[in-house]
Amino acid sequence: MMFSGLSAFPLTPLNEVGIDEPTFVRLIERLASAGVDSIGALGSTGSYAYLTRAERFRVAQLAVGHAENTPVIIGIGALRTRDVLDLAEDAQKAGASGVLLAPMSYQKLSDEEVYGLYETVTRSLSVPLCVYDNPATTHFEFSDELHSRIAQLPHVASIKIPGVPVDPTAAQARAARLRAMIPSHVTIGVSGDAFAATGLNAGCEAWYSVIGGLFPKTALAITRAALTGNAQGARQLSDKLAPLWALFLQYGSLRVTATAAEILGLVTRPSLPLPVRTLEESERQRLQLILNELALA
Repeated sequence: MMFSGLSAFPLTPLNEVGIDEPTFVRLIERLASAGVDSIGALGSTGSYAYLTRAERFRVAQLAVGHAENTPVIIGIGALRTRDVLDLAEDAQKAGASGVLLAPMSYQKLSDEEVYGLYETVTRSLSVPLCVYDNPATTHFEFSDELHSRIAQLPHVASIKIPGVPVDPTAAQARAARLRAMIPSHVTIGVSGDAFAATGLNAGCEAWYSVIGGLFPKTALAITRAALTGNAQGARQLSDKLAPLWALFLQYGSLRVTATAAEILGLVTRPSLPLPVRTLEESERQRLQLILNELALA
């Protein structure tokens, strides 16, 4: 099933001239070869909010065209419903297996406005949709009641929730509470990579992963352990990455992941849309040491 297991979210390597298409293709092919369960192109890690419609369509085409048999989920978030509908049309035209929608805003949105967004968009879809709940970027807080209403809409197939509580019992309660309020066919996917093992152990069916887009084998090991009942193994594998999680918390996962990709030579520098930048030299050296210690370099 597309909205379960590991969904890997790659960077969209770019600079102020344009998208580095050959590099992006290599990242996609790398994920397909690793055997990830799906690829999430144009998520927050893919810098979707910084790209034009034409650029996003091109990225969608490249992702689908080079993912082999791996399902590709395309982000379609935008400030206006009109633009979201255009992006949904483009994603479907490119051959996306599914779409990912966050309620982007400049003016703070109400629950009814967000429900109206999903109601309108799902009416025009022929592919399944994942609800993107990411208050760190959208500054919108979903209630479980709103998730429940949206989950009843046609084509809604998954909810991408932010990190679960650290305590395993509290995480299980959180997942169970949401599960009881949504249809059985709608999966729950955890994001916030530091919380992934806890979320999967607590009953989430998917991990929408930042590191999965760069270190797919590492993320797959955590995912497979958790989903086969090896909760302790999943926790241990995740705990080893604690230094990386600490950098994510301090600088944001996008900056850290892009810097790591630059260090590893997987993308060229610069790789992020200005004014967003990768880490400065002192922190870059610190990250290099962490990558070496974790055998990720």
